[in-house]
Amino acid sequence: MFTISDTPFKKLMYLYMGTSDFEADFRYYQSVLGGKLLWAFERFGAKVAAFELAEGPLLLIASHLTAPSCMPIFEIDDLSATVKELKNRGWQEEKGPIEIPNGPCYIFKDTSGNSFGIFENIRPTAAEDSYGDKSNKYKLQG
Repeated sequence: MFTISDTPFKKLMYLYMGTSDFEADFRYYQSVLGGKLLWAFERFGAKVAAFELAEGPLLLIASHLTAPSCMPIFEIDDLSATVKELKNRGWQEEKGPIEIPNGPCYIFKDTSGNSFGIFENIRPTAAEDSYGDKSNKYKLQG
């Protein structure tokens, strides 16, 4: 029988969603759905914004992801140990390690092709710190 201790996943942190029109989706999640904007910025040619819509993971909209898509991103305690453990179970990464604001991340797919991410949260305030930059145009909209 499966127990929660069998999984290395600590917490579902983000639902990472693609957008075909970042500005329209930004306004929709903020104005129509009433989401609380926690941070938003444009870096390396990608626009990303985090909204709190309910209790649970943050909803991230990202211009560099194809819409429609939704990728759960899980925080883990030790990325290298988790990757080793998962590989011993037959897991394969699709991409990684890559850097996200919070730290190193791996992307993988389940047997049906659904994408997931795992990351080690070594920079827990990186996105919020970037959002606070005075040159960030989205700070003015928040």
